[in-house]
Amino acid sequence: MNQGRKVSGGKYHQRRKRRFHEKLNQENHIFLGETKRKNLRVKGENKKTILLKENLVNLIINGKAKKAQITNVVETPQNRFLARQNRLLKGAIIQTSLGKARITNRPGQEGNINAILIKEVQ
Repeated sequence: MNQGRKVSGGKYHQRRKRRFHEKLNQENHIFLGETKRKNLRVKGENKKTILLKENLVNLIINGKAKKAQITNVVETPQNRFLARQNRLLKGAIIQTSLGKARITNRPGQEGNINAILIKEVQ
C-alpha cells in the first residue's frame, strides 16, 4: 500500500504542525573557498555559527596549534566523490601549506576546522 494512505485509499492527515524544536536544519555542505559563515538561532534562544566555506585550518603539530592554508582535499573516507567536490568534513584528508592533515572535528556544526598533521611513512 502507498505510504501515508489507509487501506481504503484515504489519506492520513497530520494532527498538528511541527514545533520549532522538531524542525530539521537544511543539510549544509562545507566547501573549500574564501571563508563564509552563517549564524543560526537554535533551541533556548542560543546562537550557533556554521561554516559554509573555509580555506584556513587550525593545525595541531606536536601539541601546538598553527594556522595553515588548505590547498586541496585529497581523500574522504566516507565517499570518494566528496573529495572530488572539495567538501570538508570529519575524517577527510586535506593538503595544507604545512603537509597532509586529517580533520578531527565537524566543521558544519562548530564553525571552524581543526586538524592534526599526518606523519608520512617513507
